[in-house]
Amino acid sequence: MRADPHYVSSLSQALNSATQATNDLASQLSSGLRVGALSDDPGAAAQSVQLRSQIARVDTYIQTAASQSSMLQVTGSTLGEVVSQLTSAISLAVQGANGTQNASNLQAITQQLTGVRDQVLALANTSYQGRYLFAGSQGSIIKPFSLDTTTTPATVTYSGDAVVQSIETPGGQQIQVNLPGSSIFGSGTSGALGALNQLIADFTSGVPAANLAADNAALTSALGQVSTQRSVLNSSLSTIQSTSNYAQTQEAQLKAQQSTLVAADPATVATQLKSTQVQYQALLSVVTALQKVNLFDYLK
Repeated sequence: MRADPHYVSSLSQALNSATQATNDLASQLSSGLRVGALSDDPGAAAQSVQLRSQIARVDTYIQTAASQSSMLQVTGSTLGEVVSQLTSAISLAVQGANGTQNASNLQAITQQLTGVRDQVLALANTSYQGRYLFAGSQGSIIKPFSLDTTTTPATVTYSGDAVVQSIETPGGQQIQVNLPGSSIFGSGTSGALGALNQLIADFTSGVPAANLAADNAALTSALGQVSTQRSVLNSSLSTIQSTSNYAQTQEAQLKAQQSTLVAADPATVATQLKSTQVQYQALLSVVTALQKVNLFDYLK
């Protein structure tokens, strides 16, 4: 009987295959990944790329949401202080218009109102991490408000713009994240700063109580506008926080899907590796035995 002339070649190929399988399984066991390259499982690799893209998009939103949440919290706190200052100004206006104050008292009230106006102006120019909060889209380059005291009443100039900015959630929802300063504090002689300037001018010149009552009404209206705009941003902050929490859950789920798709099962891989190593040793034993005899004996 003649031996298979391709026996040695087939044995060599089997040994090489066993070696490659052993190396692949050992790599899977050490890395924990079943799919490390496109050739390992083209379908799973393609799905993994898609999941990676989704994870990156969701993660970007989570990071953006964290940054915007911090800025909105600072903005909300700033507007809360503005509300307190305007409430104090209204109280001072009522006190000064009751007809019982002497000239010295009125002067003191005017000075306090001027202090309130200056504090509100400073709050309107609040910056956070290098950006002015109330300059619209120009926050990184323009200080939004400036005061001109050479006019009577004094006037305020708004140098920002009216652009309303927003961020988009992974689901496509647009969330407003800023307020143009002019919509909160006014410009020229309008808004909260305009009402304060008019009130200060009228107290200084000693106008009739009817004028002061009108000033107080304008200031009360401005306070309402600030409160309304503040509620808009509070709503945005709440929405961002809730969508960010959802996005974090979604990111964890996507990562779990990706892990399941490409991860190796350690127990299964260990069993396969042991079996392959046994096969490799058996083949190696055969090759070693063949090397000790004359191969021509197998060709008779």
